[in-house]
Amino acid sequence: MQLSRTPGSSPAVAGLVLAAGAGRRYGRPKALVHHRGSLLVERAVRTLVGAGCSPALVVLGAAADRVRADADLSAARVVGNPRWATGLGSSLRVGLRALAGTEAVAVVVLLVDMPGVSAEAVRRVAAGATPACLATAGYGPGRRGHPVLLGREHWAGVCACAVGDSGAGGYLRQRLDRVRIVPCADVADDADLDVPLADPAATGSATATPPAAPGSAADDGWPGRG
Repeated sequence: MQLSRTPGSSPAVAGLVLAAGAGRRYGRPKALVHHRGSLLVERAVRTLVGAGCSPALVVLGAAADRVRADADLSAARVVGNPRWATGLGSSLRVGLRALAGTEAVAVVVLLVDMPGVSAEAVRRVAAGATPACLATAGYGPGRRGHPVLLGREHWAGVCACAVGDSGAGGYLRQRLDRVRIVPCADVADDADLDVPLADPAATGSATATPPAAPGSAADDGWPGRG
């Protein structure tokens, strides 16, 4: 898939939704979870497209056939990850390799279970993107997370680091002085949808889980899942 751009237009920034997980804690793939009137995967695609990302790409794995059947992903390019069960890292690699044939100078990565991330947050993180840039959203002192911007020059290095459930976090930690932190707390929420509510009447809803405190064993303040 090749992008075409008119002379003088802004460099293309792609969007990548990682939506291949089985959602074991949730009880089903989060791509199939309904949240405020739409599936999480549809919401993530709308966020990236609304922010001007092109192309928008979605990586599917668990229950991929059902997701393709149930979700309106017409605004995105869908790719499958046959090794989705090995962890998020494999989905990130699949997505970046699928974008290698495009003209995108950078990609904004978004996880499917973070519906609080807004198109405005994506636009802020993607602003001024170049092949050499690295950026991540900031949600207060020491709190950094998605969306994450990866300039094209970094894709190969990220792929080499993305193993198991590790995404781009390790790569970013090795380059602290090069990562631009973009304040987004006023326009976005970095909580992820973790497990369903216990109330049967609330089917399809979930509890929002904020990231662990920066510096804790679970999270050192960098996006650990993507």
